[in-house]
Parts: sequence; C-alpha cells; structure tokens
Amino acid sequence: MKECEIVNLYDLNETIAKDFLSKFKYPWEALKYIEEFILELGPKLPKEEYNQIDENIWIHKTACVYESSYIKGPTIICKGAEIRHCAFIRGKAIIGEDAVVGNSSELKNVILFNKVQVPHYNYVGDSILGYKAHLGAGSITSNLKSDKKLIIIKGKDEQIETGIKKIGAMIGDNVEVGCGTVLNPGTIVGKNTNIYPLSSVRGVVRENSIYKNKNEIVDKLV
Repeated sequence: MKECEIVNLYDLNETIAKDFLSKFKYPWEALKYIEEFILELGPKLPKEEYNQIDENIWIHKTACVYESSYIKGPTIICKGAEIRHCAFIRGKAIIGEDAVVGNSSELKNVILFNKVQVPHYNYVGDSILGYKAHLGAGSITSNLKSDKKLIIIKGKDEQIETGIKKIGAMIGDNVEVGCGTVLNPGTIVGKNTNIYPLSSVRGVVRENSIYKNKNEIVDKLV
C-alpha cells in the first residue's frame, strides 16, 4: 500500500530522525529500533547545543521544560520544544523542533516530527506523528488490541500483516485530529487530512481528506 509508505506520509527533512527513517519502507517497521537509534545519536549531538541531563536524556538548550514534567530516557528533545506541566515522557521518545507536549500528555516509543502538537491530555504510544500534526484535546493513539493479537494494517482493498503486537497511529504531515478522538491500533492517516472530533478511527485514511465517520470520508479542497 503506497499510501502507507514513509515517503508518502512524511517530509523527512522535518525530523532529526531523517537518516534513521529512510532505512524503512513502512513507518511501523521503525518502532522496535527507536530506542537503539536514540542511544546511538544522543552522544553525537553537539554539546554546545544540547544538555545531557541524565545518562540517556538529551535536551536542547533552547527547549522549555517545566519542572513538573517527568522525563525518562532514552529521550531527545530538540530545539525550541516545549514540555509543559505534568507531561509524562516514558522514554524512547524523539520530540522535534518547536513541538509541544502538553498538560498531562503521555508519550512512549514515539517520534514527533518538528512542530507537532500534543498539547492537552493526549496519549501517544508506539506512534510516529508527521510535521505539524496536531492532536485535539483528549485524543489518543490506542496501541494494543483488546484481544492482544498481532496488528494488521487494513486498507480498502489490501492489508499488511505486521507481526507486531503494539502499533499506535502513523499520522502524516499537517494532519488535524479533532478533540476526543481514538485512533485505534494500526491506524494510518494520510497527510493534510482532518479528523472530526469524537471519531473512532481505524484502518487507512487517505491523504487530503476529511474523515467525518467511517462511512463518510470526503475529499478536502486544498
């Protein structure tokens, strides 16, 4: 499914993980290697730009990190990022330039591209969010099926067996996700797409569209 390929979801120039992600065809293939990549990249980051505040935590000197936030390594927080009150970063996280992790939002095993916003009560696990993607308040990525079975990416006419138990959402560049939305395990959202508030989304949502409900997905005028 070409719409699920990394090159069709993301502008790799908008992440510090460009070279890493370029090795894979589909974004979920990178999930198991995020920790390894951070541990390799972290020590190479320029010391005049990044502070190493713990063994495996690197924070850019221009990032704003509230004292009430919790950060576990390995984690890299890039230039100008903002980690707000009571944010909970559980590790294996790359937070891009000028990204926002907000009040009571939780991250685990993720890559947030530059200018991503997860600003209010969001859970983002085992997911990759593209440039300027935005999750509305209370929106979450669900990363584990209730039956605990391996995740299958389901397109309109095709499906891919991933062999992976935990996959959240792969969200393309400039995606807007409305408040209170659940992105079910293995959801793929194409770039420049809008998701209506209070949606329950699964499968592959095409790029440049508006998701109103599972039976009504319309083209977006761009």
